[in-house]
Amino acid sequence: LYGSAMRVRVNGENREIPDGLTVRGLISHLGLDGPVAVERNAEVVPRSTHAEVLLQENDVIEIVHFVGGG
Repeated sequence: LYGSAMRVRVNGENREIPDGLTVRGLISHLGLDGPVAVERNAEVVPRSTHAEVLLQENDVIEIVHFVGGG
């Protein structure tokens, strides 16, 4: 159903996100850019699969955003 939402937990915070997002879609939805590491339900999601892994209701996501600098 277009426009439906689901609940996931991102970095310890409950969020409502659009239904049908992939890991890459979530990263974009959150406005993150640059390299990130993602865990879904305590399993690392390889970066090469971010565009394929669909998120499900009640997934627990941890995102580590690498920031460059000195």
